Amino acid sequence: MPAPIPRQRAIPAAENGQAQTPAQSAPAVGGPSGDGSGGISGDSSAAVTEATSGASSEATEAPRTQDTVDEDTAAATDKAGTKADPTPCAAQAHAHGTPTGHLTLLMIEDDPGGSPVVPELLDPTGKPIRVRTARNLTEAERLLTDDVHCILLDLALPAPARAGDGTDDELAVLKHVLRIAPHHAVLALTASGDTERGAEAVRVGAQDYLFRDELDGRLLSRAIRYAVERKRSDRAERKLTESKLRAQENARLERGLLPTPLLEGSPLRFAARYRPGRSRALLGGDFYDTVRTPDGTVHAMIGDVCGHGPDEAALGVELRIAWRALTLAGLCGDQLLGTLQQVLEHERSDDEIFATLCTVDIAPDGRRAGLCLAGHPSPLLARPGRPAELLPYDNNGPALGLLPGARWPRMQVELGAEWSLMLYTDGLIEGRVGEGRRERLGQDGMVAMVRRQLAEGLRGEELLRAAVNEVRDLNGGELTDDVAVVMLDRTP
Repeated sequence: MPAPIPRQRAIPAAENGQAQTPAQSAPAVGGPSGDGSGGISGDSSAAVTEATSGASSEATEAPRTQDTVDEDTAAATDKAGTKADPTPCAAQAHAHGTPTGHLTLLMIEDDPGGSPVVPELLDPTGKPIRVRTARNLTEAERLLTDDVHCILLDLALPAPARAGDGTDDELAVLKHVLRIAPHHAVLALTASGDTERGAEAVRVGAQDYLFRDELDGRLLSRAIRYAVERKRSDRAERKLTESKLRAQENARLERGLLPTPLLEGSPLRFAARYRPGRSRALLGGDFYDTVRTPDGTVHAMIGDVCGHGPDEAALGVELRIAWRALTLAGLCGDQLLGTLQQVLEHERSDDEIFATLCTVDIAPDGRRAGLCLAGHPSPLLARPGRPAELLPYDNNGPALGLLPGARWPRMQVELGAEWSLMLYTDGLIEGRVGEGRRERLGQDGMVAMVRRQLAEGLRGEELLRAAVNEVRDLNGGELTDDVAVVMLDRTP
């Protein structure tokens, strides 16, 4: 495609020291050269002009040397001879919808000479709005650079051939521009009184429409500013909506990964509280589950993958699902934990990743339980007439993933006729307390806190909520680690 021939202007005496006429200063323009010298066709009908609207009406136009101006540079040169600044900063500002420096308008109209657009176009700071003109859509695509903020489109332009589908679509040219310029503000220019067509253009995607016969510099300047700001607002709102949708999808996904206890037929009551350490997350590296097998045994588990990022959360879910499947298949003790360690070793992203685990299997009569600890804090047992206390943890085995071929002893624990058993992760006991937050709450502090809350009559879900909230308050704010707490209650 031949390059457009720019309109020439004389350099005012104030700029050059002497007046020049176009005949004196214009370079010779030749036809296409077979030697690849880059000459410009003299019969080209496409003329691309750019004008700085705030230029003085007394100043005439200065010529440009064509052999030093390629197509891209010609597209970025204003009427005063000042090149538009398509720098990374300008492009970045446009990408964020916040123009810096001059506003730039791309006018797509097949008769620029007969255009009603007047030169007095000013932005809110009083700076001139630069105008870049294209006679057809082919030129417009070439001139559509990142420093263009708004497009003024004549709806009377013929639609591109490739857009024709055999139907008479009056807005085909607008739809084409919206496809090639999805991030630019667009003003539709239509005949005076054609309100229906203008309104339809806005419904299709234009920011506003203007009547050709009523257009003046003041109206157009205001319309350009409005269109740019509306486009910026629309883009910001769309990004916010997309962000909210992603957050909702993540929340639904994470909520679906939390377990639903399988306790049908069991007299035990179940309660749980979960608080991830990650900001804006519902799931962390802590995990828990509870199921009842056909023989009436209730199996409960709580665990903690080191770390609390998305990878640790995913690994925790895998371990929980594996535990449920293995438990329902009849595995327990060393066999169960050894298989879980194999799962961990195959699924972890780093050889240093490990997980702690506590499993409890409560006999069908509810009076005794088997306890296995893999580097995990021991559960707390509360019974009427006795102070709450930690279950024995002398035979605590290593965390999963630390020692190949490790063993995890299973301890028998007497529960009694009425009891409450609380399983928890270390996030509950590692919060800071005291003046200056220099000390950890620790297991002793947690036991004292739960004893006091039990004495106040708190039970089940209410007790867990109070415990987690108090630990957070003692910490002076949100806890940095994940917290999971499970409570099983038996009443005669």
